[in-house]
This record gives sequence, C-alpha cells and structure tokens, in this order.
Amino acid sequence: MSRPTPALLKPRKTPRQMRSAVTIEAIHCATIQVLLTGGLGYLTTTRVAERAGVSVGTMYQYYPHKQALLFALVERQFNLIETAMRDATDQLMGGDLKTIAHGVATAWLDAKMADMVASRAIYGISAEFDLSELMSRAAQTMTVSIDGLLASACDAQFADRASVAFMLAALLGGSVRVVMEADPSEENFARLRRELPEACHGYLVAASRSV
Repeated sequence: MSRPTPALLKPRKTPRQMRSAVTIEAIHCATIQVLLTGGLGYLTTTRVAERAGVSVGTMYQYYPHKQALLFALVERQFNLIETAMRDATDQLMGGDLKTIAHGVATAWLDAKMADMVASRAIYGISAEFDLSELMSRAAQTMTVSIDGLLASACDAQFADRASVAFMLAALLGGSVRVVMEADPSEENFARLRRELPEACHGYLVAASRSV
C-alpha cells in the first residue's frame, strides 16, 4: 500500500490568531496523549477532540482526517529540530573544531530528546507516511548550516567542506536513528551523550587533516 505524500496531508487552514494557535497546540498535545494511551489503532479524531476540549467540527476545520493530524505532528517535530539546529550553529560560529563538534552534537541530541515521550510517540507513526520530501529538506538545511559553521572554524580547513558537512549531518542523524530503532534505552541515550560529540570531533579532525 502506498503511503500518502505531504501534498495530500496539508491542513485545511493555518492558524492566524493566537487563539487558533493555542487550539492547534492543544490538539497536538491531545493527539500524543491518545497515542500513548492506546497506540495508533486507538486514535480517532473524536477521542482527540474530547481530550483537547474542542468540538469535532473545530478539528475538521484544520485536519480533514486522522492521517492529516498525524502528519502535522511529524512535520512539527521536523520544524522544531531544524530551528534548534540553526540557532545552535549560529551560536557556534568562529569556534575551534572541538567546540563546534561538541556543540553541534549536543544541540542535536538536545533537540531530538527535548521531549522523549512525544518523540517516541511521533517516531512510531513516521513509517505511516512518505517522508522523503521532509527528510530531504531537513538534510539540506542541516548540511547548509554545518557547511557555514565549518567555514568559520578558527583552526581548520577542508578540501571538500560541503561533503564533510553532509557526512557530519549523516553521522548525527544516523546515530540517533539506530538507537531509536534498535534499543531506545536510557543507557544507550546516555552513551550517545558521552560518545557522539567525541565521534564528531574525531571525524572533523580527520577530514581537516586530509587538506
């Protein structure tokens, strides 16, 4: 069965007032709570509306069906992580390789683990959709941000900086994905906290020495 693409899952309207934004946030939080209570099979727009304290009619003003609501959660997670990483790379500009590597890795883990309960719920539904467009956009945004950051490094140069930026982004994304899929235990996340910054630093040092 083919998975719906983002173009088919857009909300009917976008909130333009503060009250509407609060309603959308309540719907998103309620969706996660329902997912955690009974899983994907338990989720219905009626249950979400009841949990959020809104009418089903209000739900349908924004999300015509359950799939659109779920996709909005996934897209929101992508946007939050992109914003966090852009902010982090801006703050790290001009640092040395160790500062950059540790800062980027820590910011990435902070963004991915800011709300582990929500992240795990969202991760469980991401396979329901064709996320190639979102993932391509996120990878490009991340690579561009890291590329600019590496260009500002005070103690290194790179023969092919764009390729190094792409591989660093892949290292960050792939490491968390493996842990989430294989064994999302507290011990493994703690290990990521300890070792991912060092792995990123080692890669950048090796890449810069190849100049």
